[in-house]
Amino acid sequence: MTTLFTADHHFSHDAIIDMARRPFSTVEEMDEHMIASWNEVVDPRDTVWHLGDFAHRCDPKRKRIIFGKLNGNKQLIVGNHDEADTRKLGWGSVSEFKEITVEGQKIVLFHYAMRTWPGVNRGALHFYGHSHGRLPGNAFCTDVGVDCFDFRPVALPEIRTVLERDPALGVKP
Repeated sequence: MTTLFTADHHFSHDAIIDMARRPFSTVEEMDEHMIASWNEVVDPRDTVWHLGDFAHRCDPKRKRIIFGKLNGNKQLIVGNHDEADTRKLGWGSVSEFKEITVEGQKIVLFHYAMRTWPGVNRGALHFYGHSHGRLPGNAFCTDVGVDCFDFRPVALPEIRTVLERDPALGVKP
């Protein structure tokens, strides 16, 4: 069982294709690609932390169908576009903010990037979404959204490779 992270799918949000410069012609193409990409890397026994903005301007029935197609034990960190019906899709948990430990690594999860976070001086990492790759991370925090990771959830080892190539920016664990 693996723990993976993702954010900002914006399922069924037509305008996000242009806003985030996504390589899709239609919202249907985008949604189907992201569902397939999710299921290629997520086993039904895996845990996926979704750091907000699961869908936007999406019919609630379609949202339930999309959610049901996705593998894994899905946890939600609420984003600015996660309405009440999104929060009731059947997530394993729904939180605004969460501190977890994965493979011995403390990780702070929030939809928004923070300049500092609990445990930063003791090696805690911070994963966020919201910025669609436009807000650079550093050696201790990164955007785990789909616009940064080929439209799929990502596990800690791959995230570490991104963190290792980013500057420390004055933060010392």
